[in-house]
Amino acid sequence: MSLFTPYRNGIAAVIILMITASAVGLVGPFLLRAVIDEALPAHDLKLLVGLVGGMVLVALLSAAAGAYQVILMSRIGQAVLHALRVRLYTHLQSLSLRFFIGTRVGEVQSRMASDIDGLQSLVTETASELGRSLSAVVMTAIAIVILDWRLALFVLFVVPGTILISNRVARMREALTYQQQARAADMSAAVQETLSASGVILARTMGRGPHFVRRFVRISGDLAKLEVKSHTAGEWQWTLISFALAVLPAMTLLAGGLLMQTDNPSTIGTLVAMIALQEQLLWPFEQLLEIARDTRKTRALFARVFEYLDLPVEISECADPVVIRRSDMRGDVELDRVSFSYHEDGPAALYDISLKIPAGSNIAIVGPTGSGKTTLGYLLARLYDVDDGAIRFDGVDLRDLSFQSLSEMLGVVSQEPHLLHATVSENLRFAKPDASDEELFAAARIAQIHDYIVSLPNGYETIVGESGYRFSGGEKQRLVLARTILRDPPVLLLDEATSALDTRTERAMTLALESMSKGRTTITIAHRLSTIRHADQIIVMKAGRIVENGNHEQLVALNGVYADLLQGA
Repeated sequence: MSLFTPYRNGIAAVIILMITASAVGLVGPFLLRAVIDEALPAHDLKLLVGLVGGMVLVALLSAAAGAYQVILMSRIGQAVLHALRVRLYTHLQSLSLRFFIGTRVGEVQSRMASDIDGLQSLVTETASELGRSLSAVVMTAIAIVILDWRLALFVLFVVPGTILISNRVARMREALTYQQQARAADMSAAVQETLSASGVILARTMGRGPHFVRRFVRISGDLAKLEVKSHTAGEWQWTLISFALAVLPAMTLLAGGLLMQTDNPSTIGTLVAMIALQEQLLWPFEQLLEIARDTRKTRALFARVFEYLDLPVEISECADPVVIRRSDMRGDVELDRVSFSYHEDGPAALYDISLKIPAGSNIAIVGPTGSGKTTLGYLLARLYDVDDGAIRFDGVDLRDLSFQSLSEMLGVVSQEPHLLHATVSENLRFAKPDASDEELFAAARIAQIHDYIVSLPNGYETIVGESGYRFSGGEKQRLVLARTILRDPPVLLLDEATSALDTRTERAMTLALESMSKGRTTITIAHRLSTIRHADQIIVMKAGRIVENGNHEQLVALNGVYADLLQGA
């Protein structure tokens, strides 16, 4: 309901228009009664013209009010949907990496697109129809009672039973809709996984294309069955409602005929007006039942959307964050007794890590697979928060540092380079939107990719393709490195940033990085030890702990874990 609060004035206007349209529409049957009981028997042409003119005016006013109400409600509904999409997207951006590692991209896309789109009819058309039908039913019921309370009791007798049946059908369809949307998310995930560039390569190189097709057929078939069940569950019960409402006018005529035999008979005009009012009552009443049924179905969509919105934010900016100006950043990094576990009851990935990295130094972190190197990189980038201890940049706890200051302080080049489906220049300027062409060229030269880019037919305006598939692994890593260099951070975190490069290119880029790293803190997470031999300090990790620390010569002399890694390289 909070989504609608900012639009309460507009909603109030819509409600007023609904009531006005319903009230004006009720005048028609009374004018009709006057035509039958007064104007026609008296052959009063002047009265007849006046009454007919009144009926035309009533229809015009009712239509105008209804049209404006639909336009206004549509605007409000779309504004609400926009706010919900933005709210969900913003919330997802604030979740830690833990959520995205454990959630399929297709599932997220389904809730962002399919589920919220499914709410569109509710907040635009359905909400409008609900108010209009509800006001019409209430006003018409009042008019029926005023017209003849005896017939009114007969007409309204069917209401409780139809509501009970409608609620039962709605409960059935709500449960089915949740299952239906969950299966639709499975299909979205299947499409995203198998029709991406990497998915197609996997299918063709493994000869498993037919398997993916069979899997998709199964998911689509399940979804089709759920669609049918969702739309037809309780259809026979619903038929009882339609039957009762269909025969009601005939039964009213019978009841009216019986009343005309009593001492206090109804007039023909009253009976005709009653039938007219009944027609005005039955259509919106049936629509009201359908709206109630369909609204229960959309609760399943809201449940799926708010299931994500209700997830706690693990990574948040504190109420009064510390802001460090770029010119004041030095690049000191300190880890103080840091411990971390991916799962609350699971084993710790890092144990009691303490490390001081002076500004401008070149530090390397090595260790066997599973030693915690990449986890340490995640914590430095605040993709997760530490469980115990603290990480400090320039003496400020990472959790107290503003997001903007952190993004300016630390530049990350990961081992899995990610590029947007855009031009080379747009991908590079993602790091610095106002960068000049000269700055782009300089960053690309440092990353040893400029000459290749300018050799392309469209140069820096070349589209990189989905996930950068137009480029090789090494070219993508160099583009990502150039993007980070363009940001010019005082701390550079390289997580296997040269793993996809050939030996010659790696050597050239290593020399370029050494030149660039002067006055800059560089933290290199590496498996290939050839790239870190000249580091000022090498941190050796094993099973989540620091087990050795020193330069290359010192660690070789220890003949420990580092020496074993060298022998296995």
